[in-house]
Amino acid sequence: MGLGYTSIVDGEATPVITDSLRQGGIVSVYYLGTLVGALVGGVVGEKIGRIRTIAVGAAWGVLGASLQCSAQNHIWMIFARLINGWGTGILNAIVPVWATETAEHTSRGQFIAIEFTLNILGVVVAYWMEYGLSYVDGGASQIRWRFPIGFQIIPLLALFGMVWFFPESPRWLVKVGRQDEARYILGRLRGESGEDAQKADSEFEEIRAVATLELSDKMPTSYISMLLGRGQKSLHIGRRVQLVIWLQIIQEWVGIAGVTIYAPTIFRLAGFNAQKSQWISGINNIFYMFATLICVFTLDRIGRRWTLYWGSIVQGIAMFLGGGFSRLGLNASDAGDTAAASRYGIAAASMIFVFTSTFGATWLTVPWLYPAEIFPLAVRAKGNAWGVVGWSIGNGWLTLLLPVAFANIGEKTYYLFGIANALSIPIVWALYPESNQRTLEEMDLLFAADTPWTWDAEANFERLKKENPDIAHDAHRGHMVADRLSQAEKRTPHHGEAHSDV
Repeated sequence: MGLGYTSIVDGEATPVITDSLRQGGIVSVYYLGTLVGALVGGVVGEKIGRIRTIAVGAAWGVLGASLQCSAQNHIWMIFARLINGWGTGILNAIVPVWATETAEHTSRGQFIAIEFTLNILGVVVAYWMEYGLSYVDGGASQIRWRFPIGFQIIPLLALFGMVWFFPESPRWLVKVGRQDEARYILGRLRGESGEDAQKADSEFEEIRAVATLELSDKMPTSYISMLLGRGQKSLHIGRRVQLVIWLQIIQEWVGIAGVTIYAPTIFRLAGFNAQKSQWISGINNIFYMFATLICVFTLDRIGRRWTLYWGSIVQGIAMFLGGGFSRLGLNASDAGDTAAASRYGIAAASMIFVFTSTFGATWLTVPWLYPAEIFPLAVRAKGNAWGVVGWSIGNGWLTLLLPVAFANIGEKTYYLFGIANALSIPIVWALYPESNQRTLEEMDLLFAADTPWTWDAEANFERLKKENPDIAHDAHRGHMVADRLSQAEKRTPHHGEAHSDV
């Protein structure tokens, strides 16, 4: 790919990068593909259904992976990664929507958290496969990178074959008039006897009510209208789009993009040789996977905001300490004190373990769950697509810059991540209202305030529920509330006093 060369250091093949910008470009162009793919997936998912869209994403991913593993130069690889990213973007946009629309609202947090445990399991498998192949021909063989890239074709083909046996989203089926199928699937998902059957009947009626009203609603649903918030009355869709985009960008800036992709580089900065850096990174990913199980049990108990708070605090401390220990280790190594260098290197590595475990328990899941929760049914697929756009921007930006950052400021890159963690706390506190233990229908009430501040949103939410119980009732029954909210705001004289009431 023309990135550099391999040098033998202490008897081991060690990569030496001479073009860090090209390295970052090859990695980051993938996320340009995911950005485009997400926008496509949001539109296609509404037209042909969730299941067929997943199949399209899997097929497109197979094409991209085939082109990647056969790449002969960096231009070929760049375009192959662009195509592969497109398929991933489609899957990232539609799979969380399908999951939330088939799961019960009482378990959607746990459902998504378990999904990410399996996601990181895939990361672990991929990483250890690459580590094992590094021993083939002393790491000089191209199979070291061609086979892992090509291996993704196997699970993608499995997904393409199995997805046709998955249940379609009942909500999408009702939208397109296939109501008998929707009721049948709800019965299979919820149960067909006793209280389960009553629950399925009630949910089906609510879904049908929403679909009927949305067909007559004139709210624009294009991406541009969503981004600019045009014609959406009191729903403030534009604000929600901005929230999910920036939450995903912040997720990458707290440090996970650097730790996941450049962990071996980070451990080399801590003083470990190339081989040891790689197996330590693999163990770190295993800790990462098991840490995601913490979120399964805490996310619906302490809420989305507190999950992000404690994650940012621990992650920030770990990043600052990791940077400091790395510098001390490098200084000791330069001075010839190998014992001290080893101690500081172990301390720095432990901070990376702390960071990734904490991230897996906190920031990994919430930025993916929040977009699937806060949008109305009419634009849920497109709303989640906007979240993937933010994820693509955050990943693409960082993977382009990180090779340059590590090459020029080394361990000080840790401090940038630590600062980002500190800044995330007031941002979440001020701008992101709590969605935990609130139904999907209540989200329109939660975002009805005319200001972006959480204290106004919470005060306005409680006031609307108390002073206009009919609106809350309509929301729970699946009715559109935009017009009702507008009417309530007009007849409530102290609308602008939400903040002072707090």
